[in-house]
Amino acid sequence: MADLQDELQSLAEPGDLLDTAQTAPLAPQPPPGSPQERARALLADHPVVDGHSGLPWALRDLAWYDLQLGDSGVDTDVLRLREGRVGALLWSLRLPERIEAERAVGATLEQLDLVRSVVAAHPEGLRLARSAGQVIDARNCGRVAVVLGPAGAAALDDSLGILRVLHTLGLRVLTLAGASWAGEAGLTRFGEEVLREMNRLGVLADVSGASDATIARALALSRTPVLCTRSAARSLRAHPDNLSDALLAELGAAKGLCLVPSSPERSGPGVQDVADHLDHVRAIAGPECVGLSGHDPGAGAAPGYPHLIAELLRRGWPETDVTLLTWGNMQRVLRSADFAARAARERRKPSAARISELDPTDA
Repeated sequence: MADLQDELQSLAEPGDLLDTAQTAPLAPQPPPGSPQERARALLADHPVVDGHSGLPWALRDLAWYDLQLGDSGVDTDVLRLREGRVGALLWSLRLPERIEAERAVGATLEQLDLVRSVVAAHPEGLRLARSAGQVIDARNCGRVAVVLGPAGAAALDDSLGILRVLHTLGLRVLTLAGASWAGEAGLTRFGEEVLREMNRLGVLADVSGASDATIARALALSRTPVLCTRSAARSLRAHPDNLSDALLAELGAAKGLCLVPSSPERSGPGVQDVADHLDHVRAIAGPECVGLSGHDPGAGAAPGYPHLIAELLRRGWPETDVTLLTWGNMQRVLRSADFAARAARERRKPSAARISELDPTDA
C-alpha cells in the first residue's frame, strides 16, 4: 500500500507539487540539543512499548478500516504509531463489563481471531510477536510488534486447560482482576495454581484493577515480574486501578512493572499530569519498574509520546532512565517470562487442578 501511494505521488504534475509546497510548508525542526530533538533521537533507537491498546474491541464493529493508510473510524493506525515512535503494542483482549460470563470464552476467541486477521491484513506495518526476541525482530524489520494481551480472567472459565489453549493461540498477558479466585481477600488456592501455571507457560500476570491483597500475593508468589498495565499513582489521583505508595514499593522490590497510562481518568488529561505520575512511580518503585501504556481508541486525544519524553528530559530524567521507560523495562519483563517458563517446564508438568477441588466452597 505504501509503495502504491508513493507511486501515485510521483505522478503528480510539477505545478501541483509547487502549489502543495506553498500551501503546506514543512513543520519546523526542533533546534539541535533541545529536549524535543533529544527525544526524537532517543525514540529512534528505543521506541515505546505501549502496554495497553484497546484497538481490537474498537475494530470489531467497524464495517471497513485500513490501518496502513489510516482511513478508518479509530484514532490508531500504523502511520500514527510510527509518528508517535511506538515500536510494540500490547493489544488488550479484555471484554466490556456487559459481556455475560458464559460468553467470555467465545468473545475472547473471536477477538483473538480478529487480531490475527488484522495483523495478517497489514503485513507492511504490523507483526505478531510471542517473545522478547520476536519484538526486537519486528522492530529491526520496520514493523510494529503486536503482543496479545491482556485478556480478562473470565476468558478462562476457571479452566487451566483453556489457559493453555489461549497461550497456544498467542496470549501472553492475563488480567487477574474480576475472577472468583482473585478477590478482595487475595488469591485462593486455585488462584495460586493459575498463577503457577501462567509462570510455567510464560503468560504474564496483569494485576491492574485487582484488590490490594491480590496484588500483594501475586508479587510474592510469581516467579516472573508482574505487570500493572493500566495503573498510575494513587497518591496523585484516587482511581481504583492506581497503586498506593506501599504497593509501588512492593512492585519495585519484586522488579515488576507499572505501566502508567495516558488516561484522563487515571493520570490526568495532559502531558504534565502523566509526567507527574511517571516521576512519582520512578521515585517510589525505581527506574527499572516504570513503563508506558496508551489510551483506548475513541477515548479522546492522549499526550503524544515524543512530547512526553521531551517533558521528562526537561525535568532532568537521565537518558538511560528514559530508554528503560520506553523500551528496556518491557523487554526485561518479556525476557524474564521466557526464561522462567523454559526452566519451569523442565520441572513441572501441566497442572490438572480444578477449582472444584481446590476451592470447593467457591465452585
